Amino acid sequence: MIHARQAAFRRCFLLLLALVGATVASQDSLAQPFARMELRAVESMTLTTAKFLAGDKNGKPVSLAGELRIPRPGTDRLPAVILVHGSGGISAVADRWAQDINSAGVATFILDSFSGRGIVNTINDQSQLDSLAMMVDAYRALQALADHPRIDPDRIAVMGFSKGAVAAVYSSNERFRKLHGPANVRFAAHIGLYTPCNVRFNEDDKTSGMPIRLFHGIADDYVAIEPCRDYVARLKAAGAGVLLTEYPDAHHAYDAFVLKQPIKFPEGQTTRRCRLEEGPNGGILNARTGKPFNLDDPCVEKGPQVAYNAAAHDATVRAVKEFLAATFRLASR
Repeated sequence: MIHARQAAFRRCFLLLLALVGATVASQDSLAQPFARMELRAVESMTLTTAKFLAGDKNGKPVSLAGELRIPRPGTDRLPAVILVHGSGGISAVADRWAQDINSAGVATFILDSFSGRGIVNTINDQSQLDSLAMMVDAYRALQALADHPRIDPDRIAVMGFSKGAVAAVYSSNERFRKLHGPANVRFAAHIGLYTPCNVRFNEDDKTSGMPIRLFHGIADDYVAIEPCRDYVARLKAAGAGVLLTEYPDAHHAYDAFVLKQPIKFPEGQTTRRCRLEEGPNGGILNARTGKPFNLDDPCVEKGPQVAYNAAAHDATVRAVKEFLAATFRLASR
């Protein structure tokens, strides 16, 4: 009975995605820089942070879905970027990023880590899904795209936003890749927007050697920028090809062009004042107190905000497209 309900949910979910995609595509075909859209299933696993860090793969199986946009017809293999959403789930922001990346001749895969798990958003309750569990989803999507006849398996990048940026940035970690990533393919690049960098994992400065780019607003009161500065400094010291771009006066979700004014989340959870570290047996500790961390920790606060910043958004789009052009060796268009 449970499997039947899961199958029914999956069919309804994929049908809904198809209807939404068809509606968006029909609104203005000239504005859509892609030639083909495919809805793809991604079989993944829901793991707790402790299981993920311990390398325990005994989690709950889950069927997810994603939208693949192929920017031009033909039979040639194209580079691709997997887009991993944040706590709010998929929105028009992901669609805009897909359009911008498609316009550069790069395919996109908008991965939905929430709907298949029955999650709407995690803004007020981050315990619904561990951020590291979304990295498993990203690795599974990587394998699915690598097997696609139109995608070049050696040119697949991952780009994440806030909660999803944990998957995008830390999937560069060699330890995590060996524990949970595909054996025959790795990400060609890692991009994180307003990334939570406040957890220090064991050996997190040992990366795959692929380039990493982070973009962050200095005024972000949802995800603090200081831990990313520290992490980038450690990565550089270890020889990683990493760069952090900072934008003054930019808040969290500064690329959310749909926002007409700043929005506060009175019950939204933020760990902006938490400094955390990996402890024994996959546990996460408050680095200041040494005690096990959970969302009831006194360092967890509420009431962060999001706000759009057009200048920072435009600059990030330019930087990402230039980075992808160089990384993927794209011919000028």
